[in-house]
Amino acid sequence: MRRSTRKSGSAAAPVSSSPGVSDLFRSATSKAVSKEMERVDQLFHTYVDKSLGMVGPEGIESFCSEIGVHHTDVRILMLAWKMKAEKQGYFTLEEWRRGLMALHADTIIKIKKRMPDLEREVTRPTNFLDFYAYSFRYCLTEKQKNIDVESACALLTVVLGFRFPLQVEKFTEYLNRQQDYKVINMDQWMSFLRFCNEINFPSLDNYDADLAWPLILDNFVEWMREQ
Repeated sequence: MRRSTRKSGSAAAPVSSSPGVSDLFRSATSKAVSKEMERVDQLFHTYVDKSLGMVGPEGIESFCSEIGVHHTDVRILMLAWKMKAEKQGYFTLEEWRRGLMALHADTIIKIKKRMPDLEREVTRPTNFLDFYAYSFRYCLTEKQKNIDVESACALLTVVLGFRFPLQVEKFTEYLNRQQDYKVINMDQWMSFLRFCNEINFPSLDNYDADLAWPLILDNFVEWMREQ
């Protein structure tokens, strides 16, 4: 007689229909995120311009007043960078969500608390390079590729002045005095950051005009040496 391969008395293991710990955790996390986004959306609608469907200049000024930061403060530009905002002076709902959800800040109090963390994030070398490039693009109007000298000087003071105060002070002084350049392009903008990081200042003893520096920086160095 052929033996059965099934052992006598053995029973199949019961299949549990109750949710596992990981499922419960995912469910709780999803609910928490949903609630957080709901509060972020409520905050957005506090400042939204209903005719535009986005937060406009007036809403941003009100928001800045609530968090105790002037609307021209570099931290607002940092927040725009975190949101990946595309148009200066305007935040869409998608941008607002992107920035505040990343900061886990769904109330004014939390936003205030997260601002120092945002500053530290931006000032990391790799992030700062991206932020510096973003600040130029953010200030461009539609179809514009350059920034006028006056605006560039103001932007440099806000974005770079706290890191390289002497370089920014002298470069903006030069820009305001010279007559050759009416606008600044992206290459010149990015090269000035490289200049600040690499060139001894104010001695300029390691500046080599034969290297690939824009002419505007050659002229700036020549002007500095004549002072």
